[in-house]
Amino acid sequence: MAASSPSLRIGVVGYGHLGQYLVERILKDGAALGFTLAFAWNRNSDKLKGLVPDEHILCDLSSFAERRCDVIVEVCHPQIVKDFGVLFLSQSHFMVGSPSALSDPELNQNLRQAAHKYNKTLYIPSGALWGGQDIQRLNDSGALKALFIRMSKHPSCFRLTGDILSDWMEGEGRRVLFRGSVAELCPLAPNNVNTMAAAAVAAGTLGFTGVQGEIVSDTALVDYHVVEVDVTGPDGFSVHTVRRNPARLGAVTGSATYNSFWNSLLVCKGHGGRVYLC
Repeated sequence: MAASSPSLRIGVVGYGHLGQYLVERILKDGAALGFTLAFAWNRNSDKLKGLVPDEHILCDLSSFAERRCDVIVEVCHPQIVKDFGVLFLSQSHFMVGSPSALSDPELNQNLRQAAHKYNKTLYIPSGALWGGQDIQRLNDSGALKALFIRMSKHPSCFRLTGDILSDWMEGEGRRVLFRGSVAELCPLAPNNVNTMAAAAVAAGTLGFTGVQGEIVSDTALVDYHVVEVDVTGPDGFSVHTVRRNPARLGAVTGSATYNSFWNSLLVCKGHGGRVYLC
């Protein structure tokens, strides 16, 4: 009888709503799927006490290599990608839950080079992006001409930096908070536009500067987020999709995105030294 293949060891960096969901799924369903939890890390490790078995809690992220992970999943903040991304790839495959970090051209290049150097895969989860693989195929064929994404949410769901609009939380109705390139949007709303960042990775010929995006505050959206994608190809070809993602008030991530991340993680079993949209 052939020996069973070893489990993939998964490290989860971040224990917000999404990180907690992934850790619980790995602990509950991982064994049947060939996954095991190598570690869970959170900036405040006290948050993990009583929720994650003590042997799986990693208090010092810089000691991650001691846990011998096959895949490390980041689901907390772009700064972690900047500080640890290359180090993670030197030891394991790396799934970036905050692909807005890749809007930094130097970091983007460094991560791609590290994936190639260490023969590891830099995974970009689709998240709330619908049709990412189709966009990527159109891009790879040289037929992608333009890509526009609009993300509309209740104002309580946005986590903005800087002073985009000093009064953006005031008043009722619909407001366009910002429209421009995804490269411009990512630093302004790093926790809200990861869907756009995933699209910019899929649309590599356009990139973060060529893909256009818009974020909209709409007080009518109390039950869901809306993601609209407009794809333009040659000779009048176009596709328009609308995705309504159920979400609670104040939630950065829509509920359907949790399962999307889980399905992306199931793909992360090694695809060579490259970037892979999953």
